Amino acid sequence: MSAHSQSQSYTTVFTVDQTPQQVFAAINNVRGWWSENIQGSTDKLGEEFHYRFQELHRCTMKITELVPDKKVVWRVLENYFNFTQDKTEWTGTEIIFDIISKGNKTELSFTHVGLVPEYECYNVCSEGWGFYINRSLHDLITSGKGQPNANEPITESEKALHGQSYTTVFSVEQTPQQVFDAINNVRGWWTGDIVGNTSQLGDEFTYRYKDFHYSKHKITELTPDKKVVWLVTESSLNFVKDKNEWNGTKITFEIAKKGGKTEVSFTHSGLVPDIECYDACSDAWGGYINGSLRDLIVTGKGWPDQQR
Repeated sequence: MSAHSQSQSYTTVFTVDQTPQQVFAAINNVRGWWSENIQGSTDKLGEEFHYRFQELHRCTMKITELVPDKKVVWRVLENYFNFTQDKTEWTGTEIIFDIISKGNKTELSFTHVGLVPEYECYNVCSEGWGFYINRSLHDLITSGKGQPNANEPITESEKALHGQSYTTVFSVEQTPQQVFDAINNVRGWWTGDIVGNTSQLGDEFTYRYKDFHYSKHKITELTPDKKVVWLVTESSLNFVKDKNEWNGTKITFEIAKKGGKTEVSFTHSGLVPDIECYDACSDAWGGYINGSLRDLIVTGKGWPDQQR
């Protein structure tokens, strides 16, 4: 990294009343301020951990410096963005947290060395760090509770990128309760072999269609007559290069009463145009949601046995 590039790297600073020890502990509690979906240990020298946000961003960090109450350094070993031409822009950059005692206060200086204005991701990434450092990490230090993402968009940039995810909407005459019941009767509208319960919060079920598609889903949100959310915890698509493209994505059904009708909004968060399976998967969802699920709601019979 050149000195010129380093001088332009994204930096932000804030001061708190808490001790350097409290600031150090909060930084290392990465799940408490950045993402609940971090995999791996985040508080030991030499450890590696993995961050993933839907299909938009994933990276592997190595903790290369850990000086108690003074400094934390991560090196980005691997990175993937689906929204930039150079998808590895973060690879080889360093993320540095410097903790300095100033009188009866503690200053935290954050620098992402290598995140410079020339990078395509600079605006999105600096806006993201601005939120996660100055708000979420700051709140974790001062109040004990941060605002990490749970694989759902929080920042304006995340929301804008998330807006690329596949979505479709339809309306029916049936009640929200009838729609809710039909959604949870997954075997009644989705073609394939489904194993496990599909109608209770916390349930996990697997889906398999021949040798083409396998995925495992966990019901993470279930609000009667209003909302159903599945988290894809495992996937294997044999027709694309990255067979795990669905991993970490979310499938959301939102039910809303509009006038005398019920609106069903379906979103597969993370199924975006830049991933290889987008065309095939969005086409399939279009058939299952607007065709099979809609027919199950309206007539009591979907078409889960239709070969696609």
